[in-house]
Amino acid sequence: MNNTREVEVVVTGAGQAGLSSAYHLRRTGFEPERDFVVLDHSPGPGGAWQFRWPSLTYGKVHGMHSLPGMELTDADPARPSAEVITEYFAAYERRFDLRVHRPVDVRAVREGDAGRLLVETSDGSWSTRALINATGTWDRPFWPRYPGQESFLGRQLHTAQYPGPEWFAGRRVVVVGGGASGTQHLLEIAGHAAATTWVTRRPPVFREGPFTEEVGRAAVALVEERVRQGLPPRSVVSVTGLPLNDAIRQGIADGVLDRRPMFDRITPDGVAWADGRHVEADVILWATGFRAAIDHLAPLRLREPGGGIRVDGTRAVADPRVHLVGYGPSASTIGANRAGRAAVRDIRRLLANEPVAA
Repeated sequence: MNNTREVEVVVTGAGQAGLSSAYHLRRTGFEPERDFVVLDHSPGPGGAWQFRWPSLTYGKVHGMHSLPGMELTDADPARPSAEVITEYFAAYERRFDLRVHRPVDVRAVREGDAGRLLVETSDGSWSTRALINATGTWDRPFWPRYPGQESFLGRQLHTAQYPGPEWFAGRRVVVVGGGASGTQHLLEIAGHAAATTWVTRRPPVFREGPFTEEVGRAAVALVEERVRQGLPPRSVVSVTGLPLNDAIRQGIADGVLDRRPMFDRITPDGVAWADGRHVEADVILWATGFRAAIDHLAPLRLREPGGGIRVDGTRAVADPRVHLVGYGPSASTIGANRAGRAAVRDIRRLLANEPVAA
């Protein structure tokens, strides 16, 4: 028996990018369940935010933009961001009756019948004319590999598993990574740990002055150029640098943000450099970022030789039925909002057999 259900559009993921896309579908006349469906693998609303560590309060979140059509107002900056944003996303789903299916794992997207795509999931299959992929990065933490890594007798954690600063009490901690997460972890951990060491592959770049719209547009343009070339996207912060705020300045003054170059190998009791230096450690915390969770798109053969998916706007150049929202330049919250609108505009043209604007 064929239990494949048919819709016009499948949205995979219900974080900022997926909800924004679903809102614009609804706003332009698509009905949930009849015309489109939103599939999300998480246990509840909130996207990746529901998994953030408790010490990341809402007041520490930078650049969180409201979803389209419903402002996030009067949030207590002292509350955990996981609670604030999860409640907001849940209210948003109810307000616009988005009827998110969860938990549903999308296992593969492949060519279907009659020019349609077949979306295979843990809850059966969907046949669709277009796909909005909004699966983000949280499920693909990046763990670098170094000689001796398996010999380490302490704990190795990734940002995705960060338990909060109290867990590190009395431990010697090596934090790897020069992004926002790495510096936030260091500043939190330093007051609890017996010792901290910060290592990065490249010297960190601290940015003076305000983050203006002009600076933001320039940064997004650089990220966008990579995905246009089919290269794996880099984060916007890798282009903009880290804001030199009061907390960062204090961390530098206190010696907490005293960066060392990347070690060459891991030993059973720490990390070592080729010049003979060695630091003992009980924990290595990998604040090394995430990669796009797009393995389920593999059957469509969208990847370029450079390793990424070549994207024009949000549209996969190799298959105009597929749009990637929250990928590359649209990975920020405001970028995801704009990209959701753009994807829906292009999909409407595709379904109407109209030419899609270049």
